[in-house]
Amino acid sequence: MALPRVALSLTPKQRLTAGVVGRVQGVGFRWWTLRQAQELGLTGWVVNGNDERTVEVVAEGRPEALDEFERRLRRGAPGSHVDAVTVKRSPSSGEFSRFGIMRS
Repeated sequence: MALPRVALSLTPKQRLTAGVVGRVQGVGFRWWTLRQAQELGLTGWVVNGNDERTVEVVAEGRPEALDEFERRLRRGAPGSHVDAVTVKRSPSSGEFSRFGIMRS
């Protein structure tokens, strides 16, 4: 009797580093980002930037999950207004065990 095949993702995990600019502080954007990342199975962190208009994000996971995460960041949280998102992709470091909110 043959065992069922299990599809394994052989695609290496990636890191997404993003800066989200707009009305993204004081509107629950970090908490929303945390929920989105957890829903997509990502690890990393989110923190408010120093300029009161930027949130910085580092997330690691499957490329297709990062693609969806990036789409959500560009759309933004309810009550926010995203003016711009800069994104850089690189290989995953594997240093994170969960996704969290860093203190700003």
